[in-house]
Amino acid sequence: MASGFVDLRSDTVTRPTPEMRRAMADAEVGDDVYGEDPTVNALQEAFAERVGKEAALFVPSGTMGNQLALRLLTEPGTAVVAGRRQHVVVYENGAAARNAGVQFHPLDDEDGTLRVADVRWAIEAAAHHHPRVSLLCVENTHMPANGAPWPVERLRELAVLGLPVHLDGARLFNAEVATGTSAADHAAAATTVMCCLSKGLCAPVGSLLAGPGAVMTHARGERQRLGGGMRQVGVIAAAGLVALGTMVERLADDHARARRLAEAVAERWPDGGLEPASVRTNCVTWRHARPDVVLEHLRGEGVLGGTIAPGVLRLMTHHDVDDDGLERARKAVAVSPV
Repeated sequence: MASGFVDLRSDTVTRPTPEMRRAMADAEVGDDVYGEDPTVNALQEAFAERVGKEAALFVPSGTMGNQLALRLLTEPGTAVVAGRRQHVVVYENGAAARNAGVQFHPLDDEDGTLRVADVRWAIEAAAHHHPRVSLLCVENTHMPANGAPWPVERLRELAVLGLPVHLDGARLFNAEVATGTSAADHAAAATTVMCCLSKGLCAPVGSLLAGPGAVMTHARGERQRLGGGMRQVGVIAAAGLVALGTMVERLADDHARARRLAEAVAERWPDGGLEPASVRTNCVTWRHARPDVVLEHLRGEGVLGGTIAPGVLRLMTHHDVDDDGLERARKAVAVSPV
């Protein structure tokens, strides 16, 4: 909790565990720009194996991982098909146009997934004077859709359309835990996959991008162009190794708490568009005409929340919110005056 608050603004507010702090203090390090940091190399190898890819690259943030994928898999002047509410479309400050020279062909993603027919239409539109599509991006879990996991078969259906696929798996391990399907199976149809260590897995900073070996070799150079070349970064990577080894299975606790929180939200605001059964991971979103008033009330009750779009509120469970904190949040929701 931040300064006595139950902080549900995001799962990015998690703090490293004591085991992570010890690992960071004791980490063996080297110069990662030369590829000589043994802890970074161990983390990259562990992640690549976990998601079923040839190689991986450690990067400072999930946004950088996504932007690297765009630079690696697209060509300037082409279009990227993605859901209209995906992180890479709306929450990366317009980076795709600046970094990769591409434009998005946004599709409806109300349930968190994309329809095969819509993607096929975007591809075929190139024969009718529309920009050629060079890449398909998907987000798993899909945060604005209450952290919805993608069905593996749906992604496989999209992959056979012939486009390279980038999987924004910032919360991929939430999908693994919620569905019982391995991260490798979720990522099998994707060319590249990104995952954050600093959200529900509690590492202080860092993400990983994985894919074919040749693509990851190219990614190292692109990372440097974006200012992401790091030196003795094993002190951070050590926390990532602990995160992969100890923090995945416990995500089920966050999911259970989010469902309980969603039930309280749906009971208080039945017209908010939230169906508790749709909350399978750690994200709760709903609509409200006065989100500012709701957030002010919650803060007065010692609970921090946030918004993700005009009139759309979000609460996210994570490692640093226990059952007592959750009950405090549920009670705050229940007595909201509007």
